Amino acid sequence: MNRNQALRSIAAGLAGSTLIDQELKAMADQMPTLKGNIRHSVCQWCYGDIPLEKLCEAAKAMGIASIDLLGKKQWSVAASYGLTCAMAYASDTPLNRGFNDPSIHAKLLKDYSDNIPLAAEAGLKNVICFSGNTNGISSEAGIENCAKGLEPVLKIAARYGVTVTMELLNSKVDHKDYQCDHTEWGVKLCEKLGSENFKLLYDIYHMQIMEGDVIATIRKHIKYISHFHTGGVPGRNEIDETQELNYPAIMQAIVQTGYKGFVAQEFIPKRDKLTSLAQSIKICDV
Repeated sequence: MNRNQALRSIAAGLAGSTLIDQELKAMADQMPTLKGNIRHSVCQWCYGDIPLEKLCEAAKAMGIASIDLLGKKQWSVAASYGLTCAMAYASDTPLNRGFNDPSIHAKLLKDYSDNIPLAAEAGLKNVICFSGNTNGISSEAGIENCAKGLEPVLKIAARYGVTVTMELLNSKVDHKDYQCDHTEWGVKLCEKLGSENFKLLYDIYHMQIMEGDVIATIRKHIKYISHFHTGGVPGRNEIDETQELNYPAIMQAIVQTGYKGFVAQEFIPKRDKLTSLAQSIKICDV
């Protein structure tokens, strides 16, 4: 069975949502054979009204190998469809409170101590973390605080072969006051920690808003990047010709660095959700 046949089969077999059936049928004739240069993932939260099981079925048929940002109770669902979770949650602490806040270091250490072994047991390689908001903390103090909180976590991560990955987010539009909002700040933290088990999640959408110069930045700092997220600018919607980023060129640049990790779609669809997801995979499959 080829991918188009698989998509039609899934569309015929899905129960409950006529809309999902229609979307799967609409994209069945759109999916090419993937080139294999990019390992594709998709963030589940952008498709929250689609049951995870159905999203997994559709992702599998599109050639997507991972569902991003799942909690530990969801990892086995993705695995049951032959998918991994390329970037997993290991703590339920909100992203506006993170490792720059010493008052929650004990909680974060417990969360990551408990869940990194479980992630490794599930075959997962990356767990996400956040700096938290500045709340008046200086850039230098934020790095110092993050380093102190992360050092014991990274010892556990190294033991289990897991990478703890801090996401770069914009503080201009979506996450006001977030501290890890520029690549250079994240790189300084990487350099201070000096651990192969700590990397950055380079969110292309967020960093276009904060600093631009996306391709040059990726080329310069690729050794500190373990994961990528996408999103259209402005608006965080589809990554097609309606927005300002040239995603095929960005993906080509990523491939040329020798990067072997995942690129996850994290845009909020304005049109038929699964049709837009299929389109984004075509755009990024260079």
